Amino acid sequence: MSKFKPKLNTASTIFKVFLFVVAAGLIVYAFPREGRFRYQFQEGKPWRYGLLTAPYSFSIIKNQDELAAEKDSLLRTHKPYVVMDAAVSEEMTGTFNNNYDLYLRATVPLRYKTYLNDQLALVYGAGIISASIRNEFQKEKLKSLMMVTRRMAETRDLSSVFTVKEAYSAILSNLPPHIHRDTLVRICKVEEYLRENLSYDKETSELSKKTLLEELSATSGIVQRGERIIDKGEIVNSATYLKLASLKKAAEERNINSTENWVLTGQIIWVAGLLLMLFLFLKYFTPEIYSKTHNILFLLILVTTLSLLSALLVRNSTLNIYMIPYAILPVMICTFFSARTAYFTHAITVLICSAIAPFPFEFLMLQLTVGMAVVFSLKELTQRSQLILCIVWTFVCYSIFYTGIAFIQEGTPNQLQWQMYVFFAINSVLMFTTYLLIYLFEWMFGYTSNVTLMELSNINSPLLRLFSESSPGTFQHSMQVSNLAAAAAQEINANAQLVRTGALYHDLGKMQNPAYFTENQDGGQNPLNKMETEKAAKIIVDHVNEGLRIANQYHLPKVVKDFITTHHGSGPARYFYTTYKNDHPGQEPPKEAFYYPGPNPFSKETAILMMADTVEAASHSLADYTEDSISELVEKLINTQIQEGAFKSVPITFQELETIKSVFKQKLKSIYHTRIAYPREKKEDVRKDSGNANESN
Repeated sequence: MSKFKPKLNTASTIFKVFLFVVAAGLIVYAFPREGRFRYQFQEGKPWRYGLLTAPYSFSIIKNQDELAAEKDSLLRTHKPYVVMDAAVSEEMTGTFNNNYDLYLRATVPLRYKTYLNDQLALVYGAGIISASIRNEFQKEKLKSLMMVTRRMAETRDLSSVFTVKEAYSAILSNLPPHIHRDTLVRICKVEEYLRENLSYDKETSELSKKTLLEELSATSGIVQRGERIIDKGEIVNSATYLKLASLKKAAEERNINSTENWVLTGQIIWVAGLLLMLFLFLKYFTPEIYSKTHNILFLLILVTTLSLLSALLVRNSTLNIYMIPYAILPVMICTFFSARTAYFTHAITVLICSAIAPFPFEFLMLQLTVGMAVVFSLKELTQRSQLILCIVWTFVCYSIFYTGIAFIQEGTPNQLQWQMYVFFAINSVLMFTTYLLIYLFEWMFGYTSNVTLMELSNINSPLLRLFSESSPGTFQHSMQVSNLAAAAAQEINANAQLVRTGALYHDLGKMQNPAYFTENQDGGQNPLNKMETEKAAKIIVDHVNEGLRIANQYHLPKVVKDFITTHHGSGPARYFYTTYKNDHPGQEPPKEAFYYPGPNPFSKETAILMMADTVEAASHSLADYTEDSISELVEKLINTQIQEGAFKSVPITFQELETIKSVFKQKLKSIYHTRIAYPREKKEDVRKDSGNANESN
């Protein structure tokens, strides 16, 4: 089997490298490819660089407000095109004349016919246009239009054309004395002969507008090569800002093709180099994380996701990169791994993102300091209140450090950008998603957070309540072991919460046959004494497998199940093993009946539990509880485990073992210390003395 280990290790390393390459590829692909202008500037703020002169001649682009005003002014001179339909006038006039000759000649004098022909010729000659179109022209503040009549265009004032309503009013106003209004309206019915004869020529009008706008210049001058633009310390005023913005635009246009490949090369070098540093850090400084591929995948998902979000927000001008909650990364990693890994990964991530962030110096300083503060404030996440305090601390740190950087650079509070504090608030609110992400990654990668361990250690949970009711003695033993183990873990900086939770569940298998274990017996006959040694040993040994079965049934996490399988290691059930050997001299006891399935402990936490379990159980057999007897018991039991090689796979030092022994001794002395015997109250017999009686008489 050993021949295959190098091949497996090589394959694992290749796959991990592949994951890093994929992450680098995704990040580089998402990053904007435009060559960046080397200077950062803002209107109203000091120029932080040295003397800047024009490297080449370039045009000064106009201010957007100025350009918009010029465009608006130019559009007011625009003349839309309308086409006159002469057939409408001829048709309406002809219709009136026919109707007059047929129906009105007998009742209406000829002068009315003459008057209406003249008026219709007048209004149709001026032009009748749709009221809605005329309103649109007026909204655009147009004063004239181009009227096309028989392919000839001429300029007309907009006020000179009529709508149907206006033409009707014009005909009926200022009537001569011999023309009566009622005759025109009721008998001649003037309104029936009025119709629009002007139509809007949109195509020609738009073409005319486009030609007009082409005359509008987007520039307002030229900066000659070598001309001084600005020097260090000078305030960027509006005129200088336009020159700098024009230089930036000109530089980007000149280099858009020639620099793209170089920008891509630089991004590949930057991203690949930083991810290589993360790879080497994990490989050589955190081998326990590096050894598992899913750990690498977890870290790369966090790094890549934040980098992709950064690229997205940098491309979107309406959003700000400071809205991204980068502090989620150290919080998430602290929850499952160490603070050192959390901060290093956070630093790598913000360094990657700084390559595309506006004002990269401020971005880098803010993210690094806030990440450091988060790591310090959140050693481990066990309660919701801790996350809330961490979020508040994140907002406070962002605000304080940003204010400090702004004062250093600007020297006055007047230049603070107050919208930044809004971005920091949004950033902090988004950190509330951390709780959901913790549960998501626990489900995806099989991790167990301290929050989950806290929930599992709740003795009111259904499984622990069932455990306490079915096996009260074993449950009490587990509680004592939990206290012993957690105290020892705290002293050597192991995961005390993990040990405490694991200890509560380590003897879960005794629920199956609680009466066979002495802690659950009421002092009567032990049923194991009536069994054959091999069968009795099998019942005791099987509580490990039974515990694992129950743990699987209740979906306990792997880190808790590890305590069930390792708390006896792979050694024998000592009492029955020795009894069998004494009863069967020269005969080796069957391994499957007398040996626990194991494995041996492989972490400080599982080793502490094995020691605490053994010491707590054995302490009940002491005849007297003196300091010497407790100390001798602890030393003997733990030294025996060491000699038998139970902790060969555990990264624990002799100094830590001595510390654990010391904690056990102190705790056991506190548990079994001598209590004060309360005195009994003496009852005095009240007797009437004869002398006293005589005195009283």
